[in-house]
Amino acid sequence: MGIVFACIAPHAAETIPQLAGDKLEAFNKTREGMKKIAKLVRKLKVDTLVVATPHNVRLWKRIGVVTTEFSEGELKTESGSIRARFSCNRQLAREVLRLSEELKLPVIGVDYGTAEGAFSCMPMDWGSLIPLWFLGLQSKKPRAVLVTPSREIPMDNLVKFGSLIAEAADNLEERTGFVASADHAHTHALDGPYGFSPTSVEFDQLVRKAVEENNLRELLNLEPELVEAAKPDSLWQIAILVGILDSVPLRGKLLSYQAPTYFGMLCAAYTPK
Repeated sequence: MGIVFACIAPHAAETIPQLAGDKLEAFNKTREGMKKIAKLVRKLKVDTLVVATPHNVRLWKRIGVVTTEFSEGELKTESGSIRARFSCNRQLAREVLRLSEELKLPVIGVDYGTAEGAFSCMPMDWGSLIPLWFLGLQSKKPRAVLVTPSREIPMDNLVKFGSLIAEAADNLEERTGFVASADHAHTHALDGPYGFSPTSVEFDQLVRKAVEENNLRELLNLEPELVEAAKPDSLWQIAILVGILDSVPLRGKLLSYQAPTYFGMLCAAYTPK
């Protein structure tokens, strides 16, 4: 019971066939990596997926824990659309909040719509929807817990928060998986929205090395100038994963890496040793 699985998963719309359009083949390597992660979720009989997403509510100097009964979202491209609705594990979310308050971490509960019932439903961002589409809709649908890291607090607080997620899952005896929803450097292409920087390749190589050596912690000490130039949206979710790995004996495996457009994507799975 407790945390039985974790992963680093990208959230590019083009990984989903219905949304890929003419980029279907370009994103195939990552799509296959996501299918492998989904297969592990089924094999390990995960009942709840905790998703750390960088694209939901952005709380200044606060980590958010979504406490709604449901989360629902839709994603559209010129090629098509997808929609998903998940029940949320409120008991687990509230246990994470309780432990965070005891430790005096900067964590806040986030509700939306109504306090309970069908309209207690957090809009699902693409950082949650895309991983959950792969991991949660292709098998018996697990419940979800959405958490939103802050970039304005010390990394150590995010690591501690990860350890509390593991503790909460263990306290409730929930077969839980953790998803660090993360795309990496966003400066791989001159015509991309953030331009080109040679640090993009350097940053992504460091992430790959950390995964392959099962040493994600070394990423928490990267120079701020490197991070700013590479413009990843991954470090903060990875910091939460570090805290989980400090608490649970999981070993990582790199499943795929590619950067077919302006940002890097990596699939990695963490399973019991």
